[in-house]
Amino acid sequence: MTNASRRTVLTALATAAVSGPLLGAVAASPAYATDEFDLYTSNTDLYTKLAGKEGTEFARRYKRHEYLDTSLGERYPYNRTTIMAMHGGGIEMGTSELCLGIAGYHPATLAPLQDGYGVHDYWMFEGLRSSNNRELHVTAKNNDDRVALSMAAGSLNVLSLHGCTAAQAGTANPQAVVVGGLNERFKTLLKAEFGKAGIAWRDGNDPEVRDLAGINPDNPCNRTMLSKGGQLELTTELRAAMFSVNTRAGRAGSTTEVYDRFVRACRAATAALEKDADQVIL
Repeated sequence: MTNASRRTVLTALATAAVSGPLLGAVAASPAYATDEFDLYTSNTDLYTKLAGKEGTEFARRYKRHEYLDTSLGERYPYNRTTIMAMHGGGIEMGTSELCLGIAGYHPATLAPLQDGYGVHDYWMFEGLRSSNNRELHVTAKNNDDRVALSMAAGSLNVLSLHGCTAAQAGTANPQAVVVGGLNERFKTLLKAEFGKAGIAWRDGNDPEVRDLAGINPDNPCNRTMLSKGGQLELTTELRAAMFSVNTRAGRAGSTTEVYDRFVRACRAATAALEKDADQVIL
């Protein structure tokens, strides 16, 4: 089983239907996050072995917004949240475009969104190959990109976007998201907003989806100032519904209302989180 991702090693198919507005547990074999099928042990390993291939086989994009405090007596705002897509481009399709959208930018033009929620920092790693992008997958806990880790460490919150299959998510509704990470407050806000937006979700705390839970402390989503963050695992079907032209070149300019609802839900949840008491640095 060479070149197979833990995201393609499917859990046993569900044997019971899921009912109700939330996606409950189904009968499936436990799955655990693993890097045993990755070709590269870390991002550094990938960058070293693919030296000279950046821009043709893979890419890194990020934005750190400039914040200044030059006053002796006044305090000024600072960036609290970073959005990440560690397997963007052709690896887990749609996550790059979602990363930009949730950060507050149109994925095609990079124009700031005018929705009142402002902008966030973002970081992404993208596969650019015409095929075999799976080979560029580095499991999140092994992501040692220095920019990514420094951005996470300098943020109170990280929201990380990933892709999975409906079988891995164990959902009756194939268009669903597994809500994970160690920040339970963030998860509560995200689940509430997904409910309002009509997006089916499942809690990463469910034992059957522990492979998608995003609870490893070495996962960059949890390597924040607060040592906790959020992770979203979107099924292939949910991501496909977000674009009318589902290709790497076509996605950014062909987002659908499903994409808009998902982005809006994430941005609303993030805005609510940033109002919490633990979001203030004295």
